[in-house]
Order: sequence, then C-alpha cells, then structure tokens
Amino acid sequence: MRTYFPGIAEVTDVPDVAVVVDVMRAYTVAAWAFARGAERVVLAESLEDALAQKARHPDWVTLKDGPPAPGFDLINSPALLRNTDLSGRTVVQKTTAGTVGALAVKDAPLVLCASFVVAEATAGLLRERAPREVTFVVTGGSGRAEEDLACAEYIAGRAGGDAVNAGPYLRRAAASRSAAELTQGVREGSSPEDVALCLELDRFPFAMAATVEGSLMVLRQVTPTDSPSA
Repeated sequence: MRTYFPGIAEVTDVPDVAVVVDVMRAYTVAAWAFARGAERVVLAESLEDALAQKARHPDWVTLKDGPPAPGFDLINSPALLRNTDLSGRTVVQKTTAGTVGALAVKDAPLVLCASFVVAEATAGLLRERAPREVTFVVTGGSGRAEEDLACAEYIAGRAGGDAVNAGPYLRRAAASRSAAELTQGVREGSSPEDVALCLELDRFPFAMAATVEGSLMVLRQVTPTDSPSA
C-alpha cells in the first residue's frame, strides 16, 4: 500500500482513497457526537452554510470552532460535547481545517475521517478494502500539524498490518503546538481536557466514512467486519 501525506492545498488530484485526519479536534468531536447518539454529521462548507442548514432544519444541531455564537448550539470541543445527548440527531459541523479537508476530497470513491480515537477501526477498514494507494490528508498547520501527521503515520502503519507501538506517535501529538495551545487556553471555545480526550487511542470501535448525499457531504459511522463490535 503506497501512502501519501499532503496538506489540504497539496491535494490536486482526486485520490482513490482519502483519509482526512484532524486530531485536535474535528474528528475527535465527530466521533464523540456518534458515541452520544448522533445519526449523522453534515460537513458544512462555511459558517453561513451551517446556519442555512439550521434555518431549514431547526432540529439539527450546529457546531463550530471558537467561542459560542448565535445560531450555533455547540462548540468544537470533545470535553464540552461528551455529556450532550445527541440521540437520533443530525449534527452540522464547520471547523477551520477538518471539514475543509473532507470537502476537498469529496469526489474520492472512499473518504474516511479520522483521529486517534478511531485509529484502529480506520486501519481495519483500510485492511479490508486493501487499496493500492491511500492519501492521508493532514489538515492542520497547512499540512504540517504534528498531531495529524503522527496519527496519519500510525494509521498507515496499522493499515499495512504492522505491529506499531502507538507510544511515540501519541507523544508527538502531545508535544504538538495544537496540544500546547489547547492546554494553555489559547484557543477560544476549548477546554484543557480536550488534549487528553484527543489522545485516547481507539476510544471508539467504529470508523467514519463521508459521502455525498444530494447536496450534502455526510459523515456516518462504519464498523469494520474484523472489529469485536461488528
């Protein structure tokens, strides 16, 4: 399996398989949304798009980066989301990098969205599909975010069937600029607990696949057949 690790702007062709990685925090938050009962996550193109979806569907739950804002129900923090009951709900998510990365590869036949909390399930799905090439889109820091690159490299190793020690990859993520900013409260709309939650390896047994449904890019949970929960 050949692997590539571009930033969002470096993705110029439609990949056969794309794994969009955002550890801190988009795809940790999305995973928690599913764990709290969400039926699906709609990846919005802009804040205005998210608000328009909310206007059309008042029962949908809107979520964004940064501080609370009118029209948005939640913010992009796993610590602030994990006690929210989202049973049967549709969540509309707009973030600075994660949702942008997924929309950049929306035409790919298979788009997975990943973070450490769904790493093994994502790798398991890749092992099942056995693609020749996988493009891991490193969303943060213009493709240089250490936490996203570490997670992508770890999943790539596991997808190739290697017995990979997760410790060094998690330590790289813990020492990243994003982790420091979250711990120090530099980023609005976050909690110091977010870092620990983002580094919970394999917290959830499902992967997350994004597909175009009508005019929307929709993320749903998928469980590999080799998972104990399958």
